[in-house]
Amino acid sequence: MWKRTVLIGAGAITALVVSAGCSDSTEPATEHEPGHTTSAAASPTTTQRAEAHNDADMMFAQHMIPHHQQAVEMSDMLLAKQGIDPRVSELANQIKAAQGPEIQQMQDWLKQWGNPPMPPMSSMPPGHGDMPGMSGMAGMMSEEDMTALNNAQGVEAGKLFLTQMIEHHEGAITMAQKEIDDGQYPPAIEMARAIVTTQQQEIDTMKRLLGEL
Repeated sequence: MWKRTVLIGAGAITALVVSAGCSDSTEPATEHEPGHTTSAAASPTTTQRAEAHNDADMMFAQHMIPHHQQAVEMSDMLLAKQGIDPRVSELANQIKAAQGPEIQQMQDWLKQWGNPPMPPMSSMPPGHGDMPGMSGMAGMMSEEDMTALNNAQGVEAGKLFLTQMIEHHEGAITMAQKEIDDGQYPPAIEMARAIVTTQQQEIDTMKRLLGEL
């Protein structure tokens, strides 16, 4: 009888401890004052803020990717030629080195935002620059422009590359400035600012080289 009493008492104490522990670890939602929310609900998480984007960010990525792809294609055309001024070749390599990683970064953003990546330039149909949604891609070269660059040789090829790339860069700066003005996604705005700075510097270099070739 004594053992049974001890066991019952121990069980009661255990139940009391468990009950007390549960009541201390949780707090009924009804105890919050009406109209008030917790700090976690009141503000978005850091991840949510970082991923917030708008239509301007989307258009920036969707237009700048093929724009960059064409700049890389133009650079590859030039670098495959003989008799090109080393300074122009160096600039073409510089353009590829900067814009290749930016293409990949923007493709990653589109994926994060639930959109398919942009296809490579080679898979786009002829006249893609005139397709709906592509009209905002300022500075894009036409098929005739690309053919002319492909056929040019030597010094003339270097001059044509510089002339075309100046126009191409000016278009990129226009597009980047729109993202700076209208965009919401901080990394995209940061990239746009970098494009404005670096491509303006390259424009200045290309204009100087044109006068020296």
